[in-house]
Order: sequence, then structure tokens, then C-alpha cells
Amino acid sequence: MLLSLTGALSLSQVATACASSPARRTDDRTSTGAEVGDGITRWTYGTHPDQYADLYRPVRTTHPGVVVVIHGGFWQSGYDSSLGAPLSADLAQRGYLAWNLEYRRLGNGGGWPSTFADVAAGIDLLAAVGDLDLTEVATIGHSAGGHLAVWAAARPLLEPASPGATPAVRVTRAVSQAGVLRLKNAAMDGVGGSTVADLIGGMPDAMPSRYTQTNPSDLLPLGVPVRALHARDDTIVPFSQSADFVAAALAAGDDAQLIEVTGGHFDLIDVDSTAWSATIAALSG
Repeated sequence: MLLSLTGALSLSQVATACASSPARRTDDRTSTGAEVGDGITRWTYGTHPDQYADLYRPVRTTHPGVVVVIHGGFWQSGYDSSLGAPLSADLAQRGYLAWNLEYRRLGNGGGWPSTFADVAAGIDLLAAVGDLDLTEVATIGHSAGGHLAVWAAARPLLEPASPGATPAVRVTRAVSQAGVLRLKNAAMDGVGGSTVADLIGGMPDAMPSRYTQTNPSDLLPLGVPVRALHARDDTIVPFSQSADFVAAALAAGDDAQLIEVTGGHFDLIDVDSTAWSATIAALSG
């Protein structure tokens, strides 16, 4: 699956993402924001090199709140926040304040429970920045990041002992781009090979309680708007992952929409695509 992901991502997307990724800062447990680019500061929430988020401030804020960008890559360490950098830069150009979140992944200390604890801590770190409007906090996530974006919206529903429970910062809207939203089905269908089982530590029949606390479909109703964008010709994450989730969310009484786009799995993270334009519209529609 690593090879198929890399092959599907265009060379121009890879070059843009890599060029946009600043050097890491790892010296503080919670940093005060080190400047790493024009209008970009890095904030750390732990001692691991991948426990950080980059804050992109627009020249002029025209949209309220914060947009948290969570990159995909089947939760694997071969893919990092450079995938979210072009999206965050584009959001800032549009007047959004963007938070490009990194987290531990499979191969660098990630999996259960650290990946979930990191995403939660990285979002809660927004409260430490001090001058942000947190009345509206939207998450945007692609592929595995879509799973984490919707899971983050469900944190108030988690059992107290579960990683990510009792959020300090609540997500008010989740936008999933080709997200893995039916984790149990993905594990059983082999979506991403064995990565879902690797993330959770086993298959659903062996780890039922872990799946219950990490599977967005098991946490319905979420109580926040969810917009799920997906292309029918996606050959990496099946369209049914979004379609079936939205159907279940609507049946549970949630505000959920399925938004069909074109361009397979990766046009959603191409800022020049119509799929990305649809993502922007989903932030408010």
C-alpha cells in the first residue's frame, strides 16, 4: 500500500508538499511558538519529534475560528505533515487560521493509544496559544486523516479512560476527504492492507472495545456537522466508507452530508482542483 499511495500522488504534489515543510522544533514540551516561515509558527505538545503543529496565520482573518488540518497516509510514518502544508497555506490565503497537525504514526511510536492521544493533545494545544478564537474549530482530514478528523469531533462522547476523552478544545465541524470512517469494515475488507489492524493492535473481534472508541461509525450521533467528500473512482479508500457513514449518521439524527467529487483519491489535496474547492465550501456549507 505504501507503493500504491506514492505512485498515485503526483510528482508536483510531492514537490509542493516537501518544499512547504519547515524544519522541526523539539526542545520544549509545550513551546511558545517558534517562527519557521513567513506567518508560520511551530508549537510542540510533547518531546517526540512528531508532536507538533504549525500555525498558519492569514495576513487578514476573514473567517472565524481555526481549521485543523490532519494529513493522511494510512497512519504510517512514511507520510507526514508536509502533505497538509499546501492545504494550510491555501487556507491562510483565503483568510482562515490553519493548524497543520503532526502526530506519531505507525513506524515511529504511533498506533493505539499514542496516535489518538497525540491528535487530541495537538488540538487541545490550541488553548495554549492564547489569542485564538476557539468558538469554531473545524477539522479537515484526508484518508486516514479523515478518520482522525471525525474521531476528534466525537471526543466528548468517549469513555473517561479512553485516549482523547474530556477535550479541552471541542471540534465544532468535521470535514472528511475520502476518510476511513468505518474502521471495522476497513479492517475486515483489507483497506490499506493490514494498517487498520496495526493501528488498533488487532482485528475487530480481538479488540472490540478499542474499535468502539476509535470507529466514527460506532460513536454516532456525534452532535456536530460532518461533511464527507469522496470520489466514486477512488481506488484506495472505497466510496462506501463515506456513503455508508453518512447514511448511518443521518439515521442517528446528525447533520451529515455526502459530497461526491471527481479526481480519485488525491485530487482532494490538490489546491488547484475542484475537489479542494468543494472542501473549502464544506467548511461553511
